[in-house]
Amino acid sequence: MKLSDDVNFQSWSEQLYKIMMNADRQGASDLISLSMTKGLSSEQIIVKLLDPALVKLGILWEKESVSLAQTFVAAKIAEDILLRCVPEVSMAHNNPVVIGNIEDDFHSLGRRIVATFLRASGWNVYDIGNDVPAEDFVDKALEVGAVVIGASAMMQTTALNIRKLREVIDSRGLRGRIKLAVGGAVFNWRPDLVAEVGGDGTANNAIGANALFLKLQAEAKGALIQ
Repeated sequence: MKLSDDVNFQSWSEQLYKIMMNADRQGASDLISLSMTKGLSSEQIIVKLLDPALVKLGILWEKESVSLAQTFVAAKIAEDILLRCVPEVSMAHNNPVVIGNIEDDFHSLGRRIVATFLRASGWNVYDIGNDVPAEDFVDKALEVGAVVIGASAMMQTTALNIRKLREVIDSRGLRGRIKLAVGGAVFNWRPDLVAEVGGDGTANNAIGANALFLKLQAEAKGALIQ
């Protein structure tokens, strides 16, 4: 029996969630160190401990039950964990990608986690922040030569604003040449929303972001040479 078989993932994730709510970066570091000695893999730590804690924090943020300061420190803790769990890789491609929260959306936690994971996977990430108008996403992508845009939204009301980003991409004759990745908790709850807002794909969590962006990049580059 592996040591990790003794771990109650739900209980450990709840501990991590409480630590993040208390803004205890050292406590989080100690918990991750302990989880590693218990034999947990990096993927288990991210998927079974960190991701559920972030979902809870996201729900509280949506209900306005958590402060901006708490979410800021929670994001720092999540970044600390990702940097420990995801080894630095050589910049094998260093390709540019543009990400941001769509207009009227200010839920930055998930986007920042994805940005950290993408950077660790070798992407040159241009994070253009919260409440970003559709035109600014496309302008930035054209400026830096990105063929994938990642638009994030927490709630359905703001996710629907991504439709304008789809319209801007298409109206500039860039459909297929610039791919649109969408993300945020609402897309996990309503997978059909991806097509409704004009997205080309989504990932359930930060771990899946690299594979999604690589896939969309390959599709976009294939469209360019046709």
